[in-house]
Amino acid sequence: MTNESHENPEDHQYIVSIDDVTHELMACTCPHHAHRNAYCKHMAAVENATEEGTLDAFPSEDEDEPDNCDCDGLNGFPCWPCVRTGRKELPN
Repeated sequence: MTNESHENPEDHQYIVSIDDVTHELMACTCPHHAHRNAYCKHMAAVENATEEGTLDAFPSEDEDEPDNCDCDGLNGFPCWPCVRTGRKELPN
């Protein structure tokens, strides 16, 4: 998350973590959350940026397989590296 409202946005980049299991916002590296353990505007921005409960936080720049792809050995089931990079989705 980059706070573009500052004069030097590159000095105001923060990481908002999301729980892999519950998909709940967990923490932000900004001073407000780090020092007060409070819900911050960066967490709100990430939460509001989601549509239908999804957020492409680390979009894949290309459709190439990740270096550690193991989809071929999983009988059509996607491997975790492909799921994490957004290349493939888990079946319902």
